[in-house]
Amino acid sequence: MRSPLQLLAGLIVITAFSPSLCVLDICHEEVARLREQEKLLKGQLQTQELLLHRLQTLNQRDDQNKSGVNQTQDGQYTDCSQLFTSGFKSSGVYRIKTSRVYCDMSEGGGWTVIQRRINGRETFNRSWADYRDGFGDLETELGEFWLGNDNLHDITTQGNYSLRINLEDFDGNQRYAEYRNFRVADEKDLYRLNFGAYVGTAGDALSGGFQVGMSEWASHQDMNFSTYDQDNDNYRGNCAREDKGGWWFNKCHSAHLNGAYYHSGHYSARTDDGVVWYPWRGWWYSLKTSVMKLRPSNFKMDPADDPNSVNQGSPS
Repeated sequence: MRSPLQLLAGLIVITAFSPSLCVLDICHEEVARLREQEKLLKGQLQTQELLLHRLQTLNQRDDQNKSGVNQTQDGQYTDCSQLFTSGFKSSGVYRIKTSRVYCDMSEGGGWTVIQRRINGRETFNRSWADYRDGFGDLETELGEFWLGNDNLHDITTQGNYSLRINLEDFDGNQRYAEYRNFRVADEKDLYRLNFGAYVGTAGDALSGGFQVGMSEWASHQDMNFSTYDQDNDNYRGNCAREDKGGWWFNKCHSAHLNGAYYHSGHYSARTDDGVVWYPWRGWWYSLKTSVMKLRPSNFKMDPADDPNSVNQGSPS
């Protein structure tokens, strides 16, 4: 089959050399017109081919990022920071050495998400086994989950990790807390929690250092993990049962991000069992959003990816 451009070229030739079809002047005008039309069609065709090539390139890049799980089945990466450095820049589910994880490639990239609360679809009042193995929906953007205490131990013993906690209330206000040297022990040691220095805007709830005299009962440093069916806290009762979620309780908490999800912020209950970060909104306000994520403390981000950069990567 001949293309439209080939047919058009043939018509030009026939018209130019067949005196029987038209008088000489008319033939010249027609040939000129047809050549201009041919030139226009060639330009349009080149433009379409260029656009098609660009779309194919974009689709290939998108497919590479979306199929991160399939491309990393051998578990060659230790965490999401290695994936990011290797060129996987889209947030989503990937395979690393320890498990399947959700990688958050925003805020400089390379974050391994260990907890997400955003809508209350998932109950976090779970058993010891559930918290050990992990639960919830990693796959969807609105999914809530806990990555699993075994996974937390496996990841944090690979090196020195920082924990970042992003919080949001029901008025759209946002705060964050970040702790260096975040580490979780193994099940034999009851997933004991340790962490280092705090920076952030939400207040230092984990150490209880937001107010003098609070740390003895409020600090979560060096605390064992507790659930309703395995009580390892320092309280005479069972903090996990009272506060409806597994956590590193003391007597009981100044931070509890796995509590009951309330849809209105301020709440009333027998105990302060909401999604609580005391130094920011107090015990009787349950937060709308909580995201906990890990990244190596020595992670070096590309200046172009740094959310705090100025003028395309200069330190602020």
